This record gives sequence, C-alpha cells and structure tokens, in this order.
Amino acid sequence: MKLRIGSGIDFHQLVEGRDLFIGGIKIPHFKGALGHSDADVLLHAICDALLGALSLGDIGTHFPDTDAAYKNIDSKILLKKTYDLITAQGYQIVNIDATLCLEAPKIKPYVIAMQQCIASILNIGDKDISIKATTTETMGFTGREEGLVAMATCLLTEANS
Repeated sequence: MKLRIGSGIDFHQLVEGRDLFIGGIKIPHFKGALGHSDADVLLHAICDALLGALSLGDIGTHFPDTDAAYKNIDSKILLKKTYDLITAQGYQIVNIDATLCLEAPKIKPYVIAMQQCIASILNIGDKDISIKATTTETMGFTGREEGLVAMATCLLTEANS
C-alpha cells in the first residue's frame, strides 16, 4: 500500500461587505473573507494538502488569482477540480484533519454541515473529515478579527491498493 501525506495552510483577511464561506458553508457574520474567489479558507487549505501530497504544486498554480475565470468562483468547484487531479493520479483520500483559527464566529454549529459538504465532493465519509477550531485568545490578527487561518492534513492511498 502506497501512502502519501500532504499539508496545507491558507490565510484570508476579514472585511465588512463580504459573505463568509468556510468549508463550503455560508456562515452568518458581519465580516467575510477577502479573496479572488469566495475565499473559503478551509477548502483552500484542503486543496493545498491534497495537491501537496502528490507534489502537484499548490492552489495558486492550478487556479491563479490572475485568471479572471476564477474571479468570485465557488471554492467547492476548486475542491472538485483538485479531487479530479488526485484521482487522475490514481489516488484516493483516506482522511482529512483540519483546524481553523479564528476568534469569531464560533463554527461548532456548522461543523457537521461542513463535513457533509466536503465529503460529498471528495467521495469519502463524513467521519473521514475532522474539523476543529481554536482561537488565539485575542492575540494577533486572528484575535483582532482581522483574518482567519485554516490548516489541513490529508492522507492518500493508491486507489488499487
């Protein structure tokens, strides 16, 4: 059995006047993430973890913010395209472990919906995706609610093993 591990991290600034998408779910909040796409920090970190596991570069390589085709794109589409790249290489996902770092909003009420959304795109079970959150105890840019961070780790295996 051939296994591959990947890790990803993403940061986005929080600003007023934008919707907040995390894990494919729109979360009510007075600020949203700023980015070329919908700026879903969790899905972007997962994309980078998946791509990194197979040495396929990063999300910016495949979906550059200089390409108008990705302007305001739903990050679920980017995750699906990333999944297609992984399966084309003959791999499947074993599991994903992710951590969000943000002061607010609290994401616990949305975790199950995030797991279901991500699982449906990646053809894995809800329980194969762990999503946790932490704060920085009001320290730094996340503590001041100026931005948020997501980190993800994935394990892949060859599809025929």
